[in-house]
Amino acid sequence: MTGHNEDAVWKDIVDNYGDRPLLDPDEQAAAARAAEAEAVDLTDEESRDVARSEPTEDRFVPPPPPPLPRVAPDRLAAWAGVFLSPLILLVATVLRLPLPTVIAWLLIAAFLGGFGYLVHQMPRGPRDPFDDGARL
Repeated sequence: MTGHNEDAVWKDIVDNYGDRPLLDPDEQAAAARAAEAEAVDLTDEESRDVARSEPTEDRFVPPPPPPLPRVAPDRLAAWAGVFLSPLILLVATVLRLPLPTVIAWLLIAAFLGGFGYLVHQMPRGPRDPFDDGARL
């Protein structure tokens, strides 16, 4: 019999979805008091006064970040070859700009050379031999 009662309760919920539920007078008074307690609004002047009264010296101010590391000129040239060479070739192809054959082959060589140099400069082993890569 409880299953039938539960079905009726769910049907009632679905039928009244979005409507305000009917409460007993005692429950209505308690809900009104709770809503009134939550609706304590400060005027703009009061909120500014509260903001001014808070001590600002206790707030955390992070230290300035360290400067970005400088890229070595050889690696910068390799990265330029890896990214700029295909970009130049792509733009020239899309815009139908005629590139001399020598320039096209130099751009391809710059890409392959930069990629090969960066792969060659990669570390061969892990930085810490006992580090398995797991992070907590």
